Amino acid sequence: MAKSKSGPKAGIAALDQSPSHLLHRALQRALDIYAEEFGEGGITQRQFAVLAAADERDGATQADLVRITGIDRSTLADMARRMMGKNLLERERSALDGRANAVRLTQDGRAALADARPKMAAADARLLKLISGGGRRTAFVGLLRDLAKGGAAAASKAAGKPPKVKPPKAGKGHKAGKKAKKKAA
Repeated sequence: MAKSKSGPKAGIAALDQSPSHLLHRALQRALDIYAEEFGEGGITQRQFAVLAAADERDGATQADLVRITGIDRSTLADMARRMMGKNLLERERSALDGRANAVRLTQDGRAALADARPKMAAADARLLKLISGGGRRTAFVGLLRDLAKGGAAAASKAAGKPPKVKPPKAGKGHKAGKKAKKKAA
């Protein structure tokens, strides 16, 4: 009698081998650790990313911050608006591009980032301790960086010209059809 695949353990092996599922679970764990380190009322992980990026690239445009952080444009614009309301960021027209907004940290933003850096380092350390061996931790971070860069490359490629997709040709003029006919002859 064959074992049923509809029992309670069905699909568990598939999930255990699914990179997307495992990344999602790892993200859940990372966000839990982040929340424990930052506590109630702390800045969010995404806010930390925006503050850190704005600190590294003073006067960066919101489009620059989208590329650096990976946060989508509309979400980042909403976050920037809310962070300005909390006096963490200030925004002005870019001197280089009058259509773009340059974003800078305020004094409160610098203080919030300075307060957050050790908490982020502690959260990262706790997360990496879940992986045995220092070499494996370094490799893991490198692999995550590769995934993020691959995703960024795909996103920027998609933001450019869409790939040309030609509909399949039908009938006698189709090259594949001609080759098949020649091989059959």
